[in-house]
Amino acid sequence: MEIQLWKELLDPYEQAVSELLTKFNNLKREHQKRNLYSPIESVTGRVKSVNSILEKMQKKGISFERMEEEVEDIAGIRIITQFVEDIQTVESLIYQRTDMEVRSKKDYLTNKKKSGYRSFHLIIWYQVQTIKGPKKLQVEIQIRTMAMNFWATTEHSLQYKYKGVIPGHVEHQLTRAADAIVLLDEEMSQVRSEIMDAQIDNRIQTNLVQDILRNIENLYHRENKREIAKIQNEFYRIYRLHDIDELEKFSKQLDILAEGSRAQSVDSQLHS
Repeated sequence: MEIQLWKELLDPYEQAVSELLTKFNNLKREHQKRNLYSPIESVTGRVKSVNSILEKMQKKGISFERMEEEVEDIAGIRIITQFVEDIQTVESLIYQRTDMEVRSKKDYLTNKKKSGYRSFHLIIWYQVQTIKGPKKLQVEIQIRTMAMNFWATTEHSLQYKYKGVIPGHVEHQLTRAADAIVLLDEEMSQVRSEIMDAQIDNRIQTNLVQDILRNIENLYHRENKREIAKIQNEFYRIYRLHDIDELEKFSKQLDILAEGSRAQSVDSQLHS
């Protein structure tokens, strides 16, 4: 296949990866804006290189005519979670979407590979709009914890170094590391609720502080500077208390003050 034809073939997959990255990152931000725990920690994506596609085709005896049908991971999205429980949550979120259609799944959590590899894979159909019209593509979505991803990234690097034939002593160390990763994920699950609460509290505080500073900035242009200084000092006093309830109460009072100041400013402009 000519180089230009490869580029035309892979361009829609690049588009799919770009769109899906935006959608999953927006999903994460939507949780955060609503002060909800996000099951998505981070998202990355890639389109397989021509070399990787050719290697897979050769290994599995796939013809060029059947390449897009049988090479399911030309486009790939990787979603990283904090906890094992979050993987099922992300899976459910994907099943609920109308812009993605799940074709198949591979559960390497309950059926981990002999090497120790653990992850959850979905193959979805995703449609992009191109200059030639709509094109339905397969995309592989890998969902795994941060711990699983650390192990998988290390194992992948070793596979590349040893050309797929990892020495026995290294395989043994990888297996031990994989067992340790399972224990780590289990231990993290034990403190999941505490970590989730802490992260939600931090997000709430961050949003409150942003709202308060925005109101103070708006008031600065309309109110007496001494009054603004008093408001700022009160904010710093409450912030040092590390009490979200007090911070929220102050934010509501400031909202009322800011709204009154805006109304007074509009009224003054109308009668000037």
